[in-house]
Amino acid sequence: MIRAEGLTKIYRMGDSEVRALDGASFTIEKGGMVAIMGPSGSGKSTLMSIIGCLDAPSDGRYSLDGESVESLDESQLATVRGRKIGFVFQQFNLLARTSALENVMLPLTYAGYSGKEREARARKALEIVGLGDRTHHAPNELSGGQQQRVAIARAIVNEPNILLADEPTGALDSKTGVEIMSLFQRLHRENGQTVILVTHDSHVASHTERIIRLSDGRIVSDEANQNPIRAGL
Repeated sequence: MIRAEGLTKIYRMGDSEVRALDGASFTIEKGGMVAIMGPSGSGKSTLMSIIGCLDAPSDGRYSLDGESVESLDESQLATVRGRKIGFVFQQFNLLARTSALENVMLPLTYAGYSGKEREARARKALEIVGLGDRTHHAPNELSGGQQQRVAIARAIVNEPNILLADEPTGALDSKTGVEIMSLFQRLHRENGQTVILVTHDSHVASHTERIIRLSDGRIVSDEANQNPIRAGL
């Protein structure tokens, strides 16, 4: 479970301050599929960084599975990120001269797995996203949608409880974007993973079960989506 209470984030710029988050409170139950929506400057990227244990709030409380995150040191935060959270970004962030298989194996390198187990886990993750026949292809040999699938395979290879995706369809055409949303829905449905999509796109958000909207660092609405679009149907 994710629980945020009064999250505030202030950035100081000389004599002025920017309140990127201003008292955000919400709970996301395990296994939910949620969109965090808002225009540029609304605070959604700041909130994503706090949820992903990449940044700490200036004030407020954030707990993950009952553990108070703001009390953890950097080493402990890195452990939480490695075990509980899989990240997917708009620009894929793949290593250019490295095969799909090696890109997916990367998060396992520091996790104590043997080389054989790392490869087995990475192959399984690529099969889950439909790229079992592309293991030895470099990113420049893959389409944009295939590159994002590799990035998703890398995010799930550690079997995290949470998938945190930042504008995951932003660099893709509309048809490929639907395919990626279908994949997120399948991972949520079949694996029970909590999926959190950070987006400015209402169409992407409409595929989720709940939409949290931000404006000027504040939550302005938090509503269930009774009829989420089923991608690919």
